[in-house]
Amino acid sequence: MDDTRRSQRRLAQLNRRDFIRLGAGLGAAVATSTSATHAQSKAVFKASDVQPPGYPTVAATENLGKKLAAATNGRLSLQMFPSMQLGGEKETIEQTQIGAIQMLRVSAGSIGPIVDDINVVNMPFLFKNMAHAERMMDGPIGQDLLDKITAHPNAGLVALCWMNSGARSLYNTKRSIKAIADIKGLKFRVIGNPIFVDMMNALGGNGVAMGYDQVFSALQTGVIDGAENNPPSYVFSNHYTAAKHFSLTEHLIVPEVLVFSKRTWSTLTADDQTLIKKLAREAQMEERVLWNEYEKQAMEKAKAAGCEIVEIADKAPFQNAVKPVWDKYGPKYQDMIARIQSA
Repeated sequence: MDDTRRSQRRLAQLNRRDFIRLGAGLGAAVATSTSATHAQSKAVFKASDVQPPGYPTVAATENLGKKLAAATNGRLSLQMFPSMQLGGEKETIEQTQIGAIQMLRVSAGSIGPIVDDINVVNMPFLFKNMAHAERMMDGPIGQDLLDKITAHPNAGLVALCWMNSGARSLYNTKRSIKAIADIKGLKFRVIGNPIFVDMMNALGGNGVAMGYDQVFSALQTGVIDGAENNPPSYVFSNHYTAAKHFSLTEHLIVPEVLVFSKRTWSTLTADDQTLIKKLAREAQMEERVLWNEYEKQAMEKAKAAGCEIVEIADKAPFQNAVKPVWDKYGPKYQDMIARIQSA
């Protein structure tokens, strides 16, 4: 009997210990499950921009993030990585496609090789002026083009809104460009898009496709003679310290696009998606106001630094020179071009 009682006591003790261990395990599992649920409900989105802090696109995106955090009581928020911290445009597009970056401001020039329909806005001298470009961005044409990015099966991006980036002009380290003949033989960096390479070659220069993150050192070392971009990029990325000749050819008005990772987008609720789209539209309008002021500051800073700012009174020779680009690329975009030109 004693042996039987001892066996029963040992069994009871073992059962109690097992129960305690089981209870602890269940408690840990519940805690882990609760923690995981909480983590899933909160999200900090990574946002990237090649431009520095204070740049209009950076500031507008940061403000979007603040509004998003306020509207969701901190459940959704944004962490901005400016100044190419996460890479140049090509690298950050790839990271956004796989969901490593959630929100990205990128040039339509860099989207064109991925979504060919967007190349229509990359045609030289397409827009008459900034007001014309803004009408396109704000209206049904702009929305149709954004939808083409989102619908593209291989892009992996959701296009949220447009942002201003002004008109692009030529700057170089060698000489004044007052007439088209002055471009001849100079090596100009362009965005890695065949349209831009062909455009620069048609103007008489040598188009060199290069990431934005490489431009400043390439200007300093003479790998390139110049580049083409808007005044704020020229000044606030310090290109003006190496390239003192800035000629207002205004050959391109290439808008920016704010995109979201489709991989992350698919995990959001419909209400969160609607909220982000609404805030993006507000960011589009806010960035425009910031842009206009920033562009003025850039031009003033360039002049104060002794840069030569050349006005191009007659742009017809430049427009005529890029006719081969229009002949090559224009026909497949002719319907959208007609819509834009009549806007």
